[in-house]
Amino acid sequence: MNPQKKVDLKLIIVGAIGVGKTSLLHQYVHKTFYEEYQTTLGASILSKIIMLGDTTLKLQIWDTGGQERFRSMVSTFYKGSDGCVLAFDVTDLESFEALDIWRGDVLAKVVPMEESYPMVLLGNKIDLADRKVPQELAQGWCEEKDIPYFEVSAKNDINVVQAFEMLAGRALARYRSVLENHLMDSIKLSPEPSRSSCC
Repeated sequence: MNPQKKVDLKLIIVGAIGVGKTSLLHQYVHKTFYEEYQTTLGASILSKIIMLGDTTLKLQIWDTGGQERFRSMVSTFYKGSDGCVLAFDVTDLESFEALDIWRGDVLAKVVPMEESYPMVLLGNKIDLADRKVPQELAQGWCEEKDIPYFEVSAKNDINVVQAFEMLAGRALARYRSVLENHLMDSIKLSPEPSRSSCC
């Protein structure tokens, strides 16, 4: 691909309330961490331009609220997304146990394709001492679903860039594959033989 061309990708970050979705996003986009907690209502959007190989990617990352009462509204933001960050808090077992529901909500809203929908799982807050979700438990969940797992800290900027860029790479590969399949379906390389009826 020509690096002069940009590929726009829509990524979403989902998970239970208080797991640090907004902090992860601000750490990735702005390299900042805010101690004070503010609940995201609905969704907010941040953009970041990165280079992956010879491709310029414009990532539009949708930070979705994790409150139960907004779940039906928030799930409308999943449509048209190219990839998903699932997040949980390693100090909160309930946030991990809710991952199947969050993943199911996302998969129900994305357009089904032959290629698998790209996701990564982030276990956030590894900088805190009172861990409740063992790393092996999270890795086992991911292995069952073939999803990459990252232990991260938004506060200390541990593995945040790596996780987002792995998702971006997978989303780009899926985008190219879908585009290539669409083009191949659109272009007939050889004309179909015409059937003429003879008397």
